[in-house]
Amino acid sequence: MMRAVVSRKLGLMACLCAGLALVHAPQLSARDAPPEVSPDGLHLQKSTSGRLVYVKPGATLAPYKRVAILDCYVEFEKDWQRDYNASKVGLQGRVSDKDVERMKNDLAAEFKKVFTGELQDKGGYQVVDTAAPDVLVLRPALLNVEVNAPDLMTAGIGATVARSAGQMTLYLELWDSSTNTILARVMDAQADRDNFAQVASRATNKAAADRILREWAEQLRKHLDAVQGQTSGP
Repeated sequence: MMRAVVSRKLGLMACLCAGLALVHAPQLSARDAPPEVSPDGLHLQKSTSGRLVYVKPGATLAPYKRVAILDCYVEFEKDWQRDYNASKVGLQGRVSDKDVERMKNDLAAEFKKVFTGELQDKGGYQVVDTAAPDVLVLRPALLNVEVNAPDLMTAGIGATVARSAGQMTLYLELWDSSTNTILARVMDAQADRDNFAQVASRATNKAAADRILREWAEQLRKHLDAVQGQTSGP
């Protein structure tokens, strides 16, 4: 019974926070400097051309030995589907709404898989779905997603060659599960590395996404390790 109650608590947190990514996420490409204090009282700690880190004053991640990873929200770059389809002649090779939903679901699932592998399997931070004083809630979103050559898995479409798979922006909030208090917010825009031209496929797109997701997951694991005095892995 208690497990059901705390599980519902995490679910309620996800619902209450559902709009925060759109409310608080600044435009990382904007020329104006980011605010020093966010509307919900977090203070800017680090700002680069692609990354913003906001932290609640006095907050620390030291108490957290376990993590709960909420479902990842995924949103493509505005007009990406329209602009991609406009570059195609005829109906063949166009991205449908069904394609977009499939790609969103695949990317959300891949986020959960990569972060679970890095934090739990490699870092020893058990992934749970219950609230407790030692449980840190990760509330993620992937925004401004662009795929340069989506694999539509449609017969008859010729190969597409691309130098880069695309780009996306991480929006990650860290919450205390027992008090429903936000501790930190991270926003980081990353693009796939510029490679020699290669045939794009579902496999190459997944590999590119995994590289970016793994880097983000590793950074979080190493930070958790550091604040708890552990030695990070390679």
